[in-house]
Amino acid sequence: MRFNPQRIVKPLTFHRGFTLIELVIGMLVLSIAIVLMTSMLFPQADRAVDNLQRVRSAELAHSVMNEIWGKRYDQNTNPNGGNPACDSGLPFALACSTTLGAEAGEGRNDFNDVDDYIGLNINSNMFDSTQTYADLYPNFGLSVSVEYVDAATRAAKLITVDVTTPTNEVITYQSVRSNY
Repeated sequence: MRFNPQRIVKPLTFHRGFTLIELVIGMLVLSIAIVLMTSMLFPQADRAVDNLQRVRSAELAHSVMNEIWGKRYDQNTNPNGGNPACDSGLPFALACSTTLGAEAGEGRNDFNDVDDYIGLNINSNMFDSTQTYADLYPNFGLSVSVEYVDAATRAAKLITVDVTTPTNEVITYQSVRSNY
């Protein structure tokens, strides 16, 4: 065979694959990434559910509290204004009622003062509705209590709304309603 200078010899090309060391390092990096995701990222989903339940709790308490705040301070307070607040010592002022709670014969839609809401719970009907709070807030709990801030003066009532989330976290919302 004769040498032919016209013939061009192509350089040899090597096709490279992954080496064993590169594969081991790749698996190590992938395993660290999976450990980080399972320990940091996935638990965030559980916390997101807790936050959603807290928001729904605040929504329920706010709706109940708004309804209570729309009522008068006491049964003997004039609903249309004009007369002074009960027990104010002013002329034409009536004495405030001595017992807290709904008056005899009052149904849910007849609540007209703050302390009528004592004992309202998740199974109570919503105002002017046949639905209960449990229908809209399943697995939640609700408890309302009203008491005098100072029983001697009876000048202010503490309204407490306790909402229990489905994870049994009790969140308490309070406000003070004064006799004005």
